[in-house]
Amino acid sequence: MKKTFAASLIAATALADSSDHWAVIVAGSNGFWNYRHQADAHHAYEVVTKNGIPKENVILFAYDDIANNSLNPVLGSIFNKPNGENVYNSEAIDYRGAAVTPENFLKVLTGDSTTGGNGKVLKSTSASKVFVFFTDHGAPGLIAFPS
Repeated sequence: MKKTFAASLIAATALADSSDHWAVIVAGSNGFWNYRHQADAHHAYEVVTKNGIPKENVILFAYDDIANNSLNPVLGSIFNKPNGENVYNSEAIDYRGAAVTPENFLKVLTGDSTTGGNGKVLKSTSASKVFVFFTDHGAPGLIAFPS
């Protein structure tokens, strides 16, 4: 009986260990009219980090042009729901502006650090758990990016 309990405890601990969990979060649009995409990406960043994925294992793509946009009624903030909390975190963005490209997205996924962002890429293995969240417009044969 003790061995069964110990094995169950070890298995539960291994499942709870999120040090080998990764997340790639992409807001594939820009412009204030696409506010929701960056808002959802920033919220996704908060959700995965609050649920145990280490910040160093989360890679965030966001054009970063809405928080301080002149059309934003609450400058410096981004909200993903009415009366919600500010989800904007400029320091969390790894790829912004011209670095939000399909080429950099593929490089991040394949671990190629010759990107145009800060060079942060997946360092996952076949045993890792990787979550990819992509928010933007799309259509058959299309994944949209700002450029």
